[in-house]
Amino acid sequence: MRITGGTLRGRKLIAPKSSAIRPMRDPVRSALFSILDDFVEGSRFLDLFAGTGSVGIEALSRGASFAVFVDRGREAVEIIERNLQELGLISRAEIVQDDVFRALERLRRRGERFDLAFVGPPYGQNLAHHTLERLGELSLLRDDAVVVTEVFKKERLEDRYGALELVDERTYGDNVLKFYRRAD
Repeated sequence: MRITGGTLRGRKLIAPKSSAIRPMRDPVRSALFSILDDFVEGSRFLDLFAGTGSVGIEALSRGASFAVFVDRGREAVEIIERNLQELGLISRAEIVQDDVFRALERLRRRGERFDLAFVGPPYGQNLAHHTLERLGELSLLRDDAVVVTEVFKKERLEDRYGALELVDERTYGDNVLKFYRRAD
């Protein structure tokens, strides 16, 4: 796994030892950030079900001002922290080790607002659907925010979740990236 663009392009990321963490493949991450290019610079980025942190770290490499990484797994949090330390990004990041839904509520209570959010849950547990529902209800997203989720190609998601509306969809092998924007 390597960072595919930005100031840290080509730098290696620490990979998980267990198969419980499924990092986004480099070509898919590169395609994602080619699409998001105009939105990343100066953004506040939320990486949910962060795993290795590769998506949020890619955002920081490409100019995001700050990233919050949320994952409940100890191994994932340790990998994210090591990657951030190795790359000198720890001052531009926060790691939250908690259930995504509890973390979202805590971030909302703190008044956090994000420009970009990535939802990359484990496949087959309907977590993307439930996470998009919560993001569509909470006031965590700025008016022009973009939310992207990566799901298995057979997983079905709604076209609308509260204030979020599906605006684009891209398929990369078995992976589908779905892009939502605030509709109001």
